[in-house]
Amino acid sequence: MIGEDLILDFFNLFGPFALALLSFTEAIIQPIPPDLMFLPMAYDERNSVTMLLWLWFIVTFASVLGAVVGHALGKRYGTKLLDRFGKPQHRERLEYLFHRYGTWGMFIAAVSPLPYKVFGWIAGASDMKLRPFILAGIFGRGLRFGLEALMIYLYGEAAMDAVSWLLDHEIIMAVVLLAILGLAVWWFNAKKSTFQGTP
Repeated sequence: MIGEDLILDFFNLFGPFALALLSFTEAIIQPIPPDLMFLPMAYDERNSVTMLLWLWFIVTFASVLGAVVGHALGKRYGTKLLDRFGKPQHRERLEYLFHRYGTWGMFIAAVSPLPYKVFGWIAGASDMKLRPFILAGIFGRGLRFGLEALMIYLYGEAAMDAVSWLLDHEIIMAVVLLAILGLAVWWFNAKKSTFQGTP
């Protein structure tokens, strides 16, 4: 992206506060994912569990807080904005996803590399209740950034290279995550059916 390095260099001057600001705005409107700042910060602090946990909290909290603002914007302007900048049939499909899967749909959006802000707008436009929206965001974003921090803590530079590659191949990462989540939902439903069928 043109200007991405310049923007990141500017944000880097402000340390953790910049990470919070980048995460917050990315969940509302701007296109630069917080991972691009979070990963180098986590790598620099990989020998300090306390600092890793602090950075993980900042990026997760700020991202979910931004998504709440995105939800509010979507509730008020979402359909008009989405139809203006995208295809109405895409918006209708995503709205169907939320109506059918609710919190699971938001969790998938939060943990995947798919644009989180778009899902926030659509969740608001679809009148998704705020509480499950926030909970899905906390667990989804917390899982995503927590796994990144854990991998960097355990494997250092090798993890940085692997995560960076996945971020550069977002479609592959999304497919893998959706497949894992799909298997998890299938397994949960299978177990539930087994327990209900037990006399």
